[in-house]
Parts: sequence; structure tokens; C-alpha cells
Amino acid sequence: MTEVTKCPKCHTRFKVTDSQLNAHDGLVRCGRCHHVFDARKYLHDDEPSPQLSLPIEPVPQTREFDLTPIPNIPELETERTTLAQQVRFVEELTDEVPDKPVRKPSWFGILLALLLALGLLGQSAYYFRVELGARLPGIKPLLAGYCAKLDCTVALPQKAELIAIDSSELESDPNQSNVVTLHVLVHNRAPYAQAHPSLELTLTNMQDQAIARRVFSPADYLKTGDDGKLGVPANRDLDIKLRMDTTDLKPSGYRLFLFYPK
Repeated sequence: MTEVTKCPKCHTRFKVTDSQLNAHDGLVRCGRCHHVFDARKYLHDDEPSPQLSLPIEPVPQTREFDLTPIPNIPELETERTTLAQQVRFVEELTDEVPDKPVRKPSWFGILLALLLALGLLGQSAYYFRVELGARLPGIKPLLAGYCAKLDCTVALPQKAELIAIDSSELESDPNQSNVVTLHVLVHNRAPYAQAHPSLELTLTNMQDQAIARRVFSPADYLKTGDDGKLGVPANRDLDIKLRMDTTDLKPSGYRLFLFYPK
């Protein structure tokens, strides 16, 4: 049996047979615009339209086109996957990690990082030169040379909490009543050499009132030939002896204080 169908895209009508409709469940391809559609949904009567008899614009006769059954349409013949299969397919893909592109090293960035690291190292050496020189005596000459260019010095540490007076005594001279001698034993508890401290001596009367006060710097008590730059050795004692003329003060007591000037 022959019927007439119409292409829904270009609206061209052509004849189809039952065998052509049954070949692919009614799917055909238009011979004019090549659009694939279900011919059974667009069947028309083979009767000529009344408008064909009007003299104004004759309608062309129905043409026949190549309606050979469509072979192998992937999007139509592929079996639909179930929801479970789609989920399983997605899960399998999520396990794949794409390879990251290899980034080429930037020599400018490496050079800049090295310069920043050297600058940071130089600043650290400057600000901690005293601690570095005390704990690493081997690099002290290097630090001294570095400081010579920056107009700075590598001084000895001055940790007052690590140096203390172990004992002291104010002794009168039996031959000269106005002369007294101060004996002081200072101990450096630090594991490195420290700078020589300063001493503040206060003489008091019978009422423990201050009658005289004096500060002694290292230059006042170091002996001739002593190198003040060496400081007080690590875990060693420093024996200080000061001879003073008290004139008419006649002190009966004293107070002694050890410190590092700021």
C-alpha cells in the first residue's frame, strides 16, 4: 500500500510504502533536505488539494524521492543505557586524575629567591652577630670582617642574668685609716665569654644611709696587661680588687651592684 507523508522540516510531500515504513519503525530520510523523521507521524491523504485548481499559482505535483531504508544511524540504533549503568560509568571516570602539565623552571624566579635568601641571611647575621660570635667563635673573624664594611662591631655578650657576684669584702688598711680595699669575686655562668661588667659601690654610715656612691668601669679594675676584649671566660671567675681613699667618710657598711651599662 502506498501513502503520502510530509517532511516536517522542508514540508515536501512524497510517497512511501508499507515495507519502507516497517524497515526502521517508520524512520526515513527526506530526499530533499535529508532530515530524518518518523514518516508515520506525518502521513497525508493522497488527495490533491482544492487549491491546485486555482489559476493564480499552480501547486507542483507530488514528487517521489529516494526513500531507501536508512542504514546505521548511531544516535537512533544505539541501545539506551540504564540509570545504574550511567552512574557506574560516571564513577569509573571520577577515579581518573589528569596528568598535571610539567612547569618549566623560571630562572628569573630562582635568582630572585636566592637574592632574597642572601639578603635575609645578611640581615640575620647583622642583628644576631653578638650571639653568633659568642656561640660560634670560629666564625667571629668572618663576622668582624663583615661588620668592618658596615661600620659596626662584634661585641661580647652582656647577659647580666648569667653573671653574678659570688662574694665581696670591704677591708680597711691597718696602716692607713682612710684607705679601704674592695675585694669582689664575679662568676660568669654563661657557656661563652661575656663582657666585663661595671660595679656600683655605695658606702653607708651606721644608720645604713648612703654617704658616697661611685661606679667603676672595667678600665678601673682591670690590671695592666689584661685584654678587656677577651672578656670574662665561660664558666670562670673574675677576681676584682679596688683600693680607695675614703678620706673623712668613715663608712661602716656598703652596698654593691653589678650591671651592664645600656
